[in-house]
Amino acid sequence: MSDIPVSEMTFEQAMKELEEVVTKLERGDVALEDSIRLYERGAELKKRCEDKLKAAEEKVATITLDPDGNPTGTVPAGDL
Repeated sequence: MSDIPVSEMTFEQAMKELEEVVTKLERGDVALEDSIRLYERGAELKKRCEDKLKAAEEKVATITLDPDGNPTGTVPAGDL
């Protein structure tokens, strides 16, 4: 696992580590205490990924068009 605090990870870093955690847990060859620690870490990583995705969705802009279909600008997705 990474030494980077979950709160400082990029989406890609958190997703990669989350995949590693899931793989270890699915194998089932991890001691109980280690499984609990992995599960807790996985929950943190999942939340980080969800937060990063939500932030990205909020930044997505929709292109506005004039009556002829020509682009006129953008509007934040939440303003539609």
